[in-house]
Amino acid sequence: MLEENIIAGFGGQGVLSMGKLLAQAAMDEGLSASWLPSYGPEMRGGTANCIACFSDDEIGAPLAATYDVVIAMNQPSLEKFESVTKPGGTLIVNSSIIPIKSTRSDVDVHYVEANEISEKVTGSAKSANVVALGALHAIRPRLKTESLESALKVAFGSKGDKVVNINIKALHAGIDSVKQAVS
Repeated sequence: MLEENIIAGFGGQGVLSMGKLLAQAAMDEGLSASWLPSYGPEMRGGTANCIACFSDDEIGAPLAATYDVVIAMNQPSLEKFESVTKPGGTLIVNSSIIPIKSTRSDVDVHYVEANEISEKVTGSAKSANVVALGALHAIRPRLKTESLESALKVAFGSKGDKVVNINIKALHAGIDSVKQAVS
């Protein structure tokens, strides 16, 4: 099982962190993982993306022509990466700030109001990335929820229990948003 993900958005939206969280959770489960960041010199406000792959086998190279999952956190990212979603793959769109719809009919598209959900459950849009990660987990549960929670503890543990708990809450809000949309 090789799972290839590309996550993209503006610098400061936590797209690189999302990839790290996926890789950390995969490694916690004993899987092979790779994380390849890409960002411009502008950092905050500029474009950023990362590739996060995990597999129960060795990963030859993280770069691919198409990806199982594309998460677009802003419109330029949707416009740039929508086309590299594998037919039958998953496209997650942060509909909080992306006003357009996907043009693909051969992929599973999910519109997640990541910013609004984050603001509602945490009081801030800062955890929109973790909401999107929760949505991904609900749509494609390739990793255990506990592994994602553990990865959040590793990533945010130095910032204290309050920050860890806020992000765990955001993760579950993302999971719940997909479950509610389906029911």
